[in-house]
Amino acid sequence: MSNLNLNRWKMNRRHFLHGVGASIGLPLLDCMAALPAPSKPKRSVFLYIPNGVNTLTWQIEKAGRDFQFTKTLESLEKHRADVTPISGLHHPMVLGKQHNCDRVWLTGANVPGDGGAFRNSVSADQLMAEVQGASTRYRSLEMAIEGHSLAWSRDGIQLPAERNSQTIFNMLFGVEKDSKETIRRRLSRRGSILDLVAGEAKRVTKKLGSEDRTKLDDYLTAVRQVEERTQRADEWLNVPKPKLDSAEIARLSSKLDMTAVTAYHRLFFDLMVMALRTDSTRVITCMICSEANGGAIPDIGISQTRHGLSHHNGDPEQLRRLTQTDTFLVEQFSYFLDQLKAHKEADGQSLLDTTQVLWGSGMAYGHSHGNANLPTLLAGGKALGYKHGTHVDFNLPKIGQYNVADAMSHYKVCSRPVDGDARLSNLLLTMLQRVEVKAEQFQDSVRPVSEVVA
Repeated sequence: MSNLNLNRWKMNRRHFLHGVGASIGLPLLDCMAALPAPSKPKRSVFLYIPNGVNTLTWQIEKAGRDFQFTKTLESLEKHRADVTPISGLHHPMVLGKQHNCDRVWLTGANVPGDGGAFRNSVSADQLMAEVQGASTRYRSLEMAIEGHSLAWSRDGIQLPAERNSQTIFNMLFGVEKDSKETIRRRLSRRGSILDLVAGEAKRVTKKLGSEDRTKLDDYLTAVRQVEERTQRADEWLNVPKPKLDSAEIARLSSKLDMTAVTAYHRLFFDLMVMALRTDSTRVITCMICSEANGGAIPDIGISQTRHGLSHHNGDPEQLRRLTQTDTFLVEQFSYFLDQLKAHKEADGQSLLDTTQVLWGSGMAYGHSHGNANLPTLLAGGKALGYKHGTHVDFNLPKIGQYNVADAMSHYKVCSRPVDGDARLSNLLLTMLQRVEVKAEQFQDSVRPVSEVVA
């Protein structure tokens, strides 16, 4: 658990609005502690791919500044100065456990080996949202092109993710069909129902056994999360949503689906960029594909899921297709960086300069579920104090060199950590500190990753 010292809101904006009349459209005032004194946004995006990669064609073999991107990664060459590939990271409590890697990518929590139910811990993105999301309409935005949410609350409960691009657009920029008064009445009714449910549940708690009490506690936690979001929606009713021009509206509200995978992926990335540009949120998580049954890419002739391809059993054609899908996903990531870099803010910095982006997986390779040496790319955030342009490698100081020509030898590097202190939680701690979360430790972190900090 993180060691945190977070600033708390001193004044509830809803109470302020009630005091002066809820029908008045108020500006965002500095005196409202719910909206802290203006500061430069410090943004974070987390992008997850399932089932690892073809690590034989992924692995960069040289550390330092004069490394060469592999063919899979070559679309990132134009972003070399803004990207750091990292080799050798792992989550210690997930080693040897093939299931639930996606669920603990941002938490590092212990999981059962059989993939069964467990109580997670808080994800790094939500700690960031508590600090950087205080003055945005949405503290965080949970998305999934396929699959589920990467975000987990302080109570270890998974936050819901939105998978419909049009719903996401309407949340961020859509015009409400109902009046503010109608919406507020609806929110008030929802709040009353939640109060009733919570009150009734607490009344019967003492009559339940320990297992049922645990289930009820999980349920009440979910109710509390909905209650908090309901209150936040009420607080923002008098603040107009950002206005977009007609061309942007047409582009971002397009009706697309997974039959056109490239366009659909890029629509999600475009929505993320616009959410950050308009400061609607400063924290975004997005699962790119589902670990169970997602990742087919008919655009490039791949009809199999990534899960199916990852269990290749050494078949050369399956490995070729897996590399092809890896390459496709990195190309979409490169497109996202293009868009972040293209937008210039008022001070001349790019949106990429103020946004730290983590792209990766909780598994190194799927064939026998190796989950050390995780594929990890860190990008952006120069204004947050990052330096890029090197391959940070925690394996080479101990093994000397890679031997990807010997598949079994390299798979060993991806199954058990070479450096036990090279933990993904170290990187998550670094990212927390870059956006002003007061944390000295996150989960089982040993130290921040100083290699990526200027």
